[in-house]
Amino acid sequence: MKPTAGIASPSRRALIATVGGSLLGLDRPVWAGRQVEEPLADSVRSALAAAVADSGAPPKLVFRDIEDRLAHLRWLGAMSPRLARRKPDFHVRREFLETVWYESRRAGLEPALVLGLIEVESGFRKYAISSAGARGYMQVMPFWARTIGDGDASRLFHLQTNLRFGCVILRHYLDREKGDLFMGLGRYNGSRGQAPYPNMVLGARRRWEFKDNPSAVAASQPSAASAPGAAAALRPASL
Repeated sequence: MKPTAGIASPSRRALIATVGGSLLGLDRPVWAGRQVEEPLADSVRSALAAAVADSGAPPKLVFRDIEDRLAHLRWLGAMSPRLARRKPDFHVRREFLETVWYESRRAGLEPALVLGLIEVESGFRKYAISSAGARGYMQVMPFWARTIGDGDASRLFHLQTNLRFGCVILRHYLDREKGDLFMGLGRYNGSRGQAPYPNMVLGARRRWEFKDNPSAVAASQPSAASAPGAAAALRPASL
């Protein structure tokens, strides 16, 4: 059956979305979906509400020891160049990456997984809105603001609020699926049990993986004997 005049067919809408993404400077169309509003037990709702609370202030990074801090700095140094094309401003890029680090670890998630999900969901666009109404970097549906937040869906465009909600919701879905990443990602996107979305996120995650090798970094640095003042330059900042 031919599409009704004036109404784009699904394939045509997909083409328009792809072309529109290209005109906006995106490398590929994003795959934001529709998280499904499900009944929550009072205990679960209370736990999720507590988990997203106090997300307005900038993250305060806390490290167990100096090596933990150095590992974070190595990660930051590796991720920043990868993100530079999408976020050219250094300070904006650093704030974004530090918030991803903080919120992903707070929720017990890999930063690479969260970055891969953001790449697929919003293409790293802070003010992205899907056709379903999902908002921000992690494409959080507004009903979550009502269900476990203060009801103000406009706050989902705030960097830390969006990442706090997104990471907590993803953690919730993974727990619902008993740690099954494929099913948890599908539930996050509203496409549970279907392969395209989880495969895209897992593929994007590989682009953000970081294999820490402090010994290689140390070997590449000049020694104090060979470079005057190098010892002072290499001294880590206080915790």
